[in-house]
Amino acid sequence: MALGLYTVNAIYGDTITMPCRLEVPDGLMFGKWKYEMPNGSPVFIAFRSSTKKNVQYDDVPDYKDRLSLSENYTLSIKNARISDEKRFVCMLVTEDDVSEEPTIVKVFRLVLAFVALQIQINTDKLGECVVRDSYPEGNVTWYKNGRVLQPVEEAVVINLRKVENRSTGLFTMTSSLQYMPTKEDANAKFACIVTYFGPSGQKTIQSEPVVFDVHYPTEKVTIRVLSQSSTIKEGDNITLKCSGNGNPPPQEFLFYIPGETEGIRSTDTYVMTDVRRNATGEYKCSLMDKSMMDATTITVHYLDLQLTPSGEVTKQIGEALPVSCTISSSRNATVFWIKDNTRMKTSPSFSSLQYQDAGNYICETTLQEVEGLKKRKTLKLIVEDFTTSSGFALVLITYDCENLSVYLQLWTEETKYVDGKFSSKIIIAPEENVTLTCIAENQLERTVTSLNVSAISIPEYDEPEDRNDDNSEKVNDQAKLIVGIVVGLLLVALVAGVVYWLYVKKSK
Repeated sequence: MALGLYTVNAIYGDTITMPCRLEVPDGLMFGKWKYEMPNGSPVFIAFRSSTKKNVQYDDVPDYKDRLSLSENYTLSIKNARISDEKRFVCMLVTEDDVSEEPTIVKVFRLVLAFVALQIQINTDKLGECVVRDSYPEGNVTWYKNGRVLQPVEEAVVINLRKVENRSTGLFTMTSSLQYMPTKEDANAKFACIVTYFGPSGQKTIQSEPVVFDVHYPTEKVTIRVLSQSSTIKEGDNITLKCSGNGNPPPQEFLFYIPGETEGIRSTDTYVMTDVRRNATGEYKCSLMDKSMMDATTITVHYLDLQLTPSGEVTKQIGEALPVSCTISSSRNATVFWIKDNTRMKTSPSFSSLQYQDAGNYICETTLQEVEGLKKRKTLKLIVEDFTTSSGFALVLITYDCENLSVYLQLWTEETKYVDGKFSSKIIIAPEENVTLTCIAENQLERTVTSLNVSAISIPEYDEPEDRNDDNSEKVNDQAKLIVGIVVGLLLVALVAGVVYWLYVKKSK
């Protein structure tokens, strides 16, 4: 076929449309279409008269019922076939001349199918790339992980087989890849690409990448510990997972547990729940034939705390109280004390208990490297005493309700706690004799003590008008002295009682 001729590209099965590329001359009698045989002889297939407007189709079996010739002499051929690839010629005839214009028809068809075969080690046929019923035949190229596979003697062999269907003219091409895979090819992606010429030029069709199932034996066994945290403590659940690097991977293993002489048959996992410290040790797993084995060490962390004494403890003031907080753990633990929600700088030590030693003590310890492993115990220390002084043990002072009505003044002026004793000063101004009742009590005892207070009445004297100022001042001084003596006696009696009242109140 000559180059540079007008070409019509058609897809197999579609309609071929060929315009007559001649200008219609004056005096046109008719137009005809023919095609040329390989030896150059013509075969006429369609005729149209310009005067009678009638169309005739020649009796050519290949084109029966497939042709259509329009008024402008455009020829259409339905259901394009490979055999339609010919040199067609449009002819316009007048009384004086015959004009001809050739058209080249190209038909294309390409259907790609990819057939992959499962492979194993030491088998050489990897797969086939098949291009069925295509035209024209294309080129097949193999790729591995995006790179062209080049033939390598005995390792990479590519064979292409082409078969033509004589009735349709279509080709089927089969490219087989012989490949000696290794276990490194387990995740390799293989694909084939077909390059062909279509109506618009060169094109390619690529198969979907395929990861082949490469089988190879197990060469190594691995045991792993699956846990929610990086460290394991008492009460946790542990899952052991055993795996082999073969393909397909082994499904059963033998697990060896500390203290057990025989392996435990299981799938690839072995679960232990609520583990204790005695689960610490070396764990192993192996294939069923014991040919390969792996081991790992598990440490189950623990933390014990013993506080002596603990709970609620009552002691007398001045007593000694040894306190110990003993820790037993799988690693070094951090210990600290808390008293009444305040962290202490040192551990408590009681050689002689005082009231200020009373309170709630907490001994707390943690393993910082093990998340969630913390222990604490509490000591509630009560320090108390019961003593009397001058017949008074004063914790709470109560007054007879009837006597209260005769007081002119009643208030507490001062309260002190010194050297383990309470002292209180109280001032009253009675109008008549009264009895003060003092009640002292704690958890051990209750004591009631009364004190009579006499009110001294100082009579008023009529003074001569001419008494000098000096005598008046002497009388006033004597009255003040008497009142002071009475008040002083009262205060002396109350001081000791108030001291103990405040002391016991503080203790309680």
